[in-house]
Amino acid sequence: MQNHEFYIKRCLQIAENGLGFTRPNPMVGAVIVHDKKIISEGFTSTYGGNHAEVNAINSIKDKSLLEKSTLYVTLEPCSHHGKTPPCSDLILKHKIPEVIIGCVDDNPEVAGKGIAKLKASGCKVTVGVLEAECKTHHKRFFTFHNKKRPYIILKWAETKDGFIAPETKNEKKPVWITNPYSRQLVHKWRAEEQAILVGTNTVLEDNPSLTVRDWDGENPTRVVIDRTSKLNLNFNVFSDEAKTTRLTELNIDFNKPIAVQVANMLYQSNINSIIIEGGAKTLQTFIDEGLWDEARVFIGDIDFKNGTKAPTLNGKQITESKIKNDTLRIYVKD
Repeated sequence: MQNHEFYIKRCLQIAENGLGFTRPNPMVGAVIVHDKKIISEGFTSTYGGNHAEVNAINSIKDKSLLEKSTLYVTLEPCSHHGKTPPCSDLILKHKIPEVIIGCVDDNPEVAGKGIAKLKASGCKVTVGVLEAECKTHHKRFFTFHNKKRPYIILKWAETKDGFIAPETKNEKKPVWITNPYSRQLVHKWRAEEQAILVGTNTVLEDNPSLTVRDWDGENPTRVVIDRTSKLNLNFNVFSDEAKTTRLTELNIDFNKPIAVQVANMLYQSNINSIIIEGGAKTLQTFIDEGLWDEARVFIGDIDFKNGTKAPTLNGKQITESKIKNDTLRIYVKD
């Protein structure tokens, strides 16, 4: 006999199908169980589409089964009208007698109201099954609502001897530290987050596109810190492949903490996650201001001997893995 945790784990698995597509909505997973068997599954559609619970309910042909079924979901069903009607209303309409929830929705528009609505109508509700795992899964959503800023991911590649860039180079393009497999993974990451940020020097030295080229997904919004408007529109970051926001002295006060202002502007623009890709000065700015949640650091199998030193990071390493001859270390902020 399967327990509640088994079905919430399945909800978390299928919820990952929405990564990069549901933003800024959370990527929720739901399953419906009847007579100890999963009879339906659903995950959040692309922003503006159906929520996970709706997709799971709609895929069942014989709706009479719902009156004797249990709905499992990673996040509290919504109780308000947004792009779509409240999920809690649909659950009650079909008289689903029991709902098992991973974690409460901290969005002030929900925040326990969905649970209260279900209970008031006689639905049996259990909250907090695999709560820690569900909160980690919804980290972008919770960071946005609780901290009023995006979930911030730092990413860079450094050599074995600790350099992020060589002292000199002959062309205005990247000097690759990592292998093609690691670079493809970075493109996958870009497709999963809502925005990506670099500074002026990275654009001048590397002329990056900051798009998803080696992966199937949506390009993130590009954010470029360009204090004195030094960059002309011929650089790749200003192509029509993706939206680009330029931050200059006209909209940023460079005498105040930059990362704080950037995070606030992104929050106001409804962006709930961003990758900071460098260079070293930009990355260190976010580190020094304490504005980061996760760091993904590649160590390539080469040495530069000299050049630009990699950022100095104070955080807790949680994983280390190999990608061919590259090493990938993941850190979280203490």
